[in-house]
Amino acid sequence: MALKAGFSLLTFSRQCLPASQKWMPSLNNVRYMHHKDEIKERLAAIIPEKQKEVKEFRAQYGNTPVGEVTVDMMYGGMRGIKGLVTETSLLDPEEGIRFRGYSIPECQELLPKAEGGAEPLPEGIFYLMLTGEVPTKEQVQAVSREWASRADLPHHVVQLVNNFPSSLHPMSQFSSAITAMQSDSHFAKAYSEGIHKSKYWEATYEDCMDLIAKLPSLAALIYRNIYKDGKIVAVDPNLDWGANFSAMLGYDDPQFIELLRLYLTIHSDHEGGNVSAHTTHLIGSALSDPYLSFAGGMNGLAGPLHGLANQEVLVWLTNVVKEIGENATKEQLVEFLWKTLKSGQHYGMTEMSYYTVLFGVSRALGVLASLTWDRALGLPIERPKSFTTEALKKLCICVL
Repeated sequence: MALKAGFSLLTFSRQCLPASQKWMPSLNNVRYMHHKDEIKERLAAIIPEKQKEVKEFRAQYGNTPVGEVTVDMMYGGMRGIKGLVTETSLLDPEEGIRFRGYSIPECQELLPKAEGGAEPLPEGIFYLMLTGEVPTKEQVQAVSREWASRADLPHHVVQLVNNFPSSLHPMSQFSSAITAMQSDSHFAKAYSEGIHKSKYWEATYEDCMDLIAKLPSLAALIYRNIYKDGKIVAVDPNLDWGANFSAMLGYDDPQFIELLRLYLTIHSDHEGGNVSAHTTHLIGSALSDPYLSFAGGMNGLAGPLHGLANQEVLVWLTNVVKEIGENATKEQLVEFLWKTLKSGQHYGMTEMSYYTVLFGVSRALGVLASLTWDRALGLPIERPKSFTTEALKKLCICVL
């Protein structure tokens, strides 16, 4: 698909350039000099209020039981155990996900959209999850500008990705490159210099904003290296996060851009107990910086029982179309579903193995907003008690 008009002069060819110059989405000429970070200022005003609320709540209800744990829960992946605090979203088994109290339809209605667009901008859902407030159009535009100004990839990360074999799974490339970005971590540097714990959230925020800003550049580099000709466009500071991502991937269809915005929005968070969210939180609880924490979360997302299922669903849907066609009846679809269950077992972009990377870019919005709050609330290292089967037997006998 042809790239959007106006970007062609900014393209670079991997075949024509040495490895060190294959991808340079430089924003050196468009960086915002000494700009005010309105998002951080708003967050700084909100955090003391939330800290006070949590302190008072714990003082009053700190010893209140919130559930029980059974042996089956312990052997069953801890499913159903109430043991985490995640401010960004809450999942209801009947109603579905709510982001800071707002359902997906409500978010679609309330969150700002691109000019002429119908779907919410991902910047809006991030602002909502980070602050708990529905942003204005101007606040969302501020997020877009902030991310555009931070989108450069470190030189060594570009070299690393360009040297990966195309046979290496996109998620392996994604996770490895995120870890390599850790060299620029504000948190790691600040911690080594003795930053006070009350300031942890500020350094964490800076890392999270940098990381989210760079993920589309990284994901597009991986995509173009594996599946296309390596020609890439630079980030346009006048475009939103999703539109820039689409352009870097090489898609200029307005419907694709809108779908990508919606996808990035609705896949951004899913409570805190899923593998990618919990892993990011768990690693972060040891005061590992956001790069290390998020890379760990992405390794979890790559598992076939978590994010890789996203890829496998697309493969399955393709098989549905192949077997019963695009205009199948309800009866044919039900029959095919039962056939799949009994056996045990796209839109524009058809590279199925890449879909989990898209999922990862989206999931960053939720888990990194949550990680910022972990540090703001001073949550401690996570270390639940474990048992051997024999010790658990003895415990159960004593209880009975």
